[in-house]
Amino acid sequence: SAVIGFAGAPFTLASYLIEGGPTKNFGRVKSFMSNEPEAFLALMTKLREVSGRWLTAQAEAGADALQLFDTWAGWLNPITYERQVMEHSRFVFHNLKGTGCPTIHFAVGAPHLIELLSQVGSDVLGVDWRLSIDEAWNRFSMDCAIQGNLDPTVLLGSEQHIRRAVIDVMQRVDRRPGHIFNLGHGILPQTPPHSVTIAMDAVRSYEATAA
Repeated sequence: SAVIGFAGAPFTLASYLIEGGPTKNFGRVKSFMSNEPEAFLALMTKLREVSGRWLTAQAEAGADALQLFDTWAGWLNPITYERQVMEHSRFVFHNLKGTGCPTIHFAVGAPHLIELLSQVGSDVLGVDWRLSIDEAWNRFSMDCAIQGNLDPTVLLGSEQHIRRAVIDVMQRVDRRPGHIFNLGHGILPQTPPHSVTIAMDAVRSYEATAA
């Protein structure tokens, strides 16, 4: 089985450090970005080194692919993301090219950033369930593969519901090369393991029929 290494993106790490705990609006980090831009830049410069080194270490330990999670990027507007965040994630991916590992970029709740996210330099862009996968793919370059994007809550439903939702994702992709089927976010703790088996069987059955 393939092993995927992962790390938090610089902005997501900065958010945890600045907020210091759970938050509903990321007021502290946004205020820091606005009022202390030079200090925020210095922090992001340090954190991009941390993210990059951690992913490189995982590649050296045998990871087959590397994924950078920007869990909280969706809280930013496009202008702020482009001006204060984007370059740091791009730095991480640029430095990972020497590892030879395919790279994946994923941000949660960020359909408004998808064009920018696709320009950061990863080989694959993960998208969550908030945007249909065909619309997402049509909004960025075909040079970047796409991963996703079944709603994780689907796996809490009946077998019929799961198969129908999986087929909908696959039909929207329409056999375009470069799609990696996955959930649109992490699997929920209460998900029955058998539901995952059903979803994977639905993917394989669809592929066999399409072939």
